[in-house]
Amino acid sequence: MPGDASKVADKDVIIIGAGAAGIAAARRLQALRPDLSILLLEAGDRLGGRAWTVGLEADDVGLDLGCGWLHGARTNAWTAIADKVGLTVDRTPAPWNGGRQLERDEADVRAAQEAIGAYFERLESHEGRDTDMAGMLEPGNPSNDQIRAIGTYITGAELERSSVVDYNRYDPGPGPDWRVREGYGTLVSLYGKPVPARLGAEVRRIDHRHAGRIGIETNQGMLSARTVLVTVSTSVLAAGRIAFDPPLPEKTEAAARLPLGLADKLFLRLAHPEALPVDTHMLGSTSRGATGTYQLRPLGAPVVEAYFAGDLAHDLEREGKDTAFSFAADELAAHFGADIRKQLSVAAISAWAAMPHIGGSYSYAEPGASDLRARLAAPHDGRIFFAGEACSRSRYSTAHGAYETGVAAAELIAGSFSQGR
Repeated sequence: MPGDASKVADKDVIIIGAGAAGIAAARRLQALRPDLSILLLEAGDRLGGRAWTVGLEADDVGLDLGCGWLHGARTNAWTAIADKVGLTVDRTPAPWNGGRQLERDEADVRAAQEAIGAYFERLESHEGRDTDMAGMLEPGNPSNDQIRAIGTYITGAELERSSVVDYNRYDPGPGPDWRVREGYGTLVSLYGKPVPARLGAEVRRIDHRHAGRIGIETNQGMLSARTVLVTVSTSVLAAGRIAFDPPLPEKTEAAARLPLGLADKLFLRLAHPEALPVDTHMLGSTSRGATGTYQLRPLGAPVVEAYFAGDLAHDLEREGKDTAFSFAADELAAHFGADIRKQLSVAAISAWAAMPHIGGSYSYAEPGASDLRARLAAPHDGRIFFAGEACSRSRYSTAHGAYETGVAAAELIAGSFSQGR
């Protein structure tokens, strides 16, 4: 390793990445082994990773630019943590759990629901060799565009790229799905506050050539640790932004086939909130797959939450805020009339693909790659551990899946120290 290891900062455990997995691992280690020195390194300027809440002036509702729903809320660890840290869990039903939907023609709704239900039944009954989710479409079905839109929201990528086997393994736990009024990002970052952390600390290289301590080269200097836990996104691993010395090609290859899909959010402020119904969901268009989905006045806030995924999200990110605004305003005007445009302005917008230390939203598996989640999660040499939503076999793409992998890694690390390491 460059330099003299005796002159660099030494820790027992260094955790790379201060998202849900890294924070959960650190808190669990603090509880299991308070004697260990732990340091959390985060390349960005805040705790939370893909959980990120921004505020809205004169309103107590947080706007979640990243994860926003407590999926499987009754058994989701973050639900109980929210209560412990004094945040408010809102139990208003999610749109897919019976929440309010914008009314449309009943015959059209019934036909689309039947086609969508039949498609997902085909997915769930699929056996044999893995294939992509587009292969389960019924050729010529008029609801295929809606199905494509929904599938893209689920994986963050087009159906042609997404694994049927991986979809069928997804199990977030028993519903319903709830929200944290002050924001999921607020919750995760609050939970991380008791952990010693360095922000703006970009890890460039992990030197594990020697049997003793591991060298961690950062933009803020050298560190060393007895054990390292890596919780960065698959985009970061696949791009080689962190070099392993010696290399760990099995990790890089697994990450490349478990890429991050993209889901971006645009929050539009409403000048006259009463013009739209409270906490009501609508699809931008039923006649094309490249469409947004909209939560009108979520939790009563004076905003519209627009959600874009897959290739559409990439296109809008590249074009910028004005293009995203125009796209959403056009879709809302088609439902509520042209005058709605005059009421809208941008309150907040995400651009997850462009964030260099993240590079997307949540992982999906390419066809044939679902088993690589276990390969990504496997420790290396009993000294380098891995966690994050992409490491979860059935709760990938969720903050509580990330939490569970972080806790599991922490327990392995604690056990390794108990064995005399």
